[in-house]
Amino acid sequence: MAEQPSRQQILQTQYNSYKSRLQQIAQKIVDLETDADEHKLVMDTLNSMDNNRRCFRMIHGVLVERTVGTVVPILKTTQEGIQTAMNGLLDQYKQLEAEFQKFQKDNKIQVVRQ
Repeated sequence: MAEQPSRQQILQTQYNSYKSRLQQIAQKIVDLETDADEHKLVMDTLNSMDNNRRCFRMIHGVLVERTVGTVVPILKTTQEGIQTAMNGLLDQYKQLEAEFQKFQKDNKIQVVRQ
């Protein structure tokens, strides 16, 4: 006969799940921040150039020749999308963090560090 998990085991599993989800969201935010920084650097560089100048853009691993004038609007849209996604993840992180803190408080969980 299978033994039922104890309350402590259930709480530990839930605690670990919260921590894992928070770490995953935080990692996604860091990745998006890196992408946003790279886009900003490229945008700053391209904005000072002539719109007819040739430039190259990597699309799904393929280097494509374009002009600065065609690439800048695309990069701007992508940059805005990254910012929107990052804001959504930040909101999600804050919500999950509040939920996690409530879980800890409701179950009287205290973190012991060694």
